Amino acid sequence: MAIQNLEDLLGHTLEDVYFAEKKILKSLPKMIKAADSSELAKAFEAHLGETEEHVTRLEEAFKMMGKKPKATECPAILGILDEAEELMEEIKDADTLDAAMIASAQAVEHYEITRYGTMIAWAKELGKKDIATLLSKTLKEEGAADKKLSSIAESRLNREAAA
Repeated sequence: MAIQNLEDLLGHTLEDVYFAEKKILKSLPKMIKAADSSELAKAFEAHLGETEEHVTRLEEAFKMMGKKPKATECPAILGILDEAEELMEEIKDADTLDAAMIASAQAVEHYEITRYGTMIAWAKELGKKDIATLLSKTLKEEGAADKKLSSIAESRLNREAAA
């Protein structure tokens, strides 16, 4: 796709994030299974459901732009997820693994927060307030997921990993 203007860039970024969300859908079940903490597993399960909705919203945003949903490979999310998988294979201590998975999940959340925030700003600039409103719902959920992960880590998991 040749990117000629801000609308093209928004479309390309939608494709990038669509790829990322679909990859996250495949990664979360592995993280749910690997989590030692039931609280962490529940948080991952809840976010799996939200991520399914994020994919649906992105598909709707594509329609609003008159495009078919398309995923463009996102090297950034691949790197974050590859690193998470490596850690999951290497770390044997359950508490340390939980801490590592939280850190990896937060790296994913921060990436998504950045991308959604940028797309919202571009959509507003382009007068596509319907897209901005739609993506704002996802941005809010991504921020809440990040805060939930911090709360789980800081309440006890980091302490348990340090012990």
